[in-house]
Amino acid sequence: MTAAESETTASFPATLQRHGLTLRRGATEILQINTGKLCNLTCIHCHVNAGPKRKEIITRATIDRILGWLAGTDIHTVDLTGGAPEMIPDFRYLIERLRALPQVETIIDRCNLTILNEPGYQDMAEFLARHRVAIIASMPCYSPDNVNQQRGDGVFDSSILGLQKLNALGYGSPVGLRLDLVYNPNGDFLPGNQVELEADYKRELKGHFDIEFHQLFCITNMPIARFKSWLKNNGKLDAYMDLLRNTFNLGAVEGLMCRNTLSIGWEGEVFDCDFNQQLGMQWRNGQPQFLWDIDSAGLADRPIAMADHCFGCTAGQGSSCGGSLV
Repeated sequence: MTAAESETTASFPATLQRHGLTLRRGATEILQINTGKLCNLTCIHCHVNAGPKRKEIITRATIDRILGWLAGTDIHTVDLTGGAPEMIPDFRYLIERLRALPQVETIIDRCNLTILNEPGYQDMAEFLARHRVAIIASMPCYSPDNVNQQRGDGVFDSSILGLQKLNALGYGSPVGLRLDLVYNPNGDFLPGNQVELEADYKRELKGHFDIEFHQLFCITNMPIARFKSWLKNNGKLDAYMDLLRNTFNLGAVEGLMCRNTLSIGWEGEVFDCDFNQQLGMQWRNGQPQFLWDIDSAGLADRPIAMADHCFGCTAGQGSSCGGSLV
């Protein structure tokens, strides 16, 4: 095997080792809670395999155990993801209890926008605004064709309506409630330059729909779950993995989200990141660990579980829940 061949087939841990790096946790600043797999959409890029028929959702008992643990920490940000977090029966209870914790400064709802227009959720935007919940909203493109291709017919128009509803409540203005958008490619390629794409989004959404937002986050499609199945079915998995390996960016390693974020499953399981969660890479100490088994004082400097999907976070400009890393 030549050096070039070795470079393109090396595992992610071996790649880090070749650069003299290890991957260990820093201080935990963000608790990311995956509230379950229930969603009103079935997107082809979804790494959770979420959809309308999924039954996995967080219970109030689990919420209370998570809140009890969180109350004893100095973690300042709670990031709610899914599925569609708003669809769990105890979503409002969770938001209200989080807002009552004095150290929690920021609550994030990862919203697909269309849920804000669904029957039973029409007042959800007002609820989120009232509790000062920051929104990170999925918006794969500023043109209808790309959005509908990735997320389903009619999703673009519903997303625009959701954004306009949020803007009317003060989201997205320079001094208003935080509203960020997420771009995912609609195929087996890396996101473009985040700064340039953000400028395009702001120009097009403002010009055509009078929509404002703060920042665009570019996130690489991860080769797991539904997107991995799409790659396999189209004979593109090997080529996509080669793309991720060949565009490995050393500069992205320092900012990886697994270093400052703790990922919690809908049953309270603990993971290094949401992608590890979907692959079942749960923390173990002789047996699977749940959040309430973990000493919050002992999180720093813990080794991070890795596999080759981690190349997705270090490809190109890097990728995290907060967008590009370099």
